[in-house]
Amino acid sequence: APIAASVPVPLAMPTVLIGAEPIRHQPGLFRDLLVEVGFKVLDPDAPAKLSEADLLAWLPRCDATIAGGEALTAKVIAACPKLRSIARTGVGYDAVDLKTATAQNIAVTITPGANHEAVAEHAFALLLALVKDVRLHDNAIHSGRWERAPLPRPVRGATLGIVGLGRIGRAVATRAIAFGMKVLAHEPIDNHHDFTSHHGIEPVTFAELLARSDVVSLHLPLVETTRGLMNRDAFLTMKPGAIFLNTARGGLVVEADLFEAVRSGHLAGAGLDVFEHEPPLADHPLWTLPNVVLSPHMAGLDERAMDDMATMAARCVVDLFAGRWPEASVVNPSIAPGWRW
Repeated sequence: APIAASVPVPLAMPTVLIGAEPIRHQPGLFRDLLVEVGFKVLDPDAPAKLSEADLLAWLPRCDATIAGGEALTAKVIAACPKLRSIARTGVGYDAVDLKTATAQNIAVTITPGANHEAVAEHAFALLLALVKDVRLHDNAIHSGRWERAPLPRPVRGATLGIVGLGRIGRAVATRAIAFGMKVLAHEPIDNHHDFTSHHGIEPVTFAELLARSDVVSLHLPLVETTRGLMNRDAFLTMKPGAIFLNTARGGLVVEADLFEAVRSGHLAGAGLDVFEHEPPLADHPLWTLPNVVLSPHMAGLDERAMDDMATMAARCVVDLFAGRWPEASVVNPSIAPGWRW
């Protein structure tokens, strides 16, 4: 929808910063879309996620950014008076100080529907690595040993509890049903969610889900009501010998409590793609546990998903620049009335 009846086109060439690490200096449709409408594209020469110093050096000169997981804090945003658009590649935006962005009339967008299938696949990769003892057997063969014990656990017939039944949770449920699993779900945020449209999913309370599930998988945003949701009490409520998966946000979990639940043997293992602090410290106690499988916050970053996210983020920037409001992607819609580039 148009933002305003008449949107003046800036005379100076607008500039967009590529913050998302996987697409820096990379070709793609996202870059073509930006260049085609006249954007100058900046790719910082940084080895990994942009630091605050990196952002303060690059972002103040920019009108927009295609953001990854870098922290766009109040300090950073306040230093960027030209900034009009923050386009996140992904659906989470907890790394963006939304209050400050909104106060500065900066449109913050996400890319819903672009990477939920990738996250669902990755959740099952972690699960299968755990129940089939892939890490243990791989290490044994690389060490010259041929050991066919212990026998792996099946996933067929097991009960999967999904906490959060948005796009990702539903994609996980579809795969679980195909694997022959029973699926329970609890939705703590959208309490009016229509479970009846998802055949084979049983809605339950949070406590019931924890107590009945052989596998618990988190698929929630990080907000104040979900922070630390999985704590000591929650882990103790889980079925003894259950497996815990988190491909959502590290802040949902009290990691010290998870460590104790796995170390004590109450839980059979955990698969984690996200952490309370990223990157985590090299001496994190979870690293000492052989039945914890880890990945570096990349569940949603396969080749196809990254291309789709980058393209959708670029389209949001282009739409805003052209005076079109990408309603399905904007997370601070209160700024829409009268918003101009």
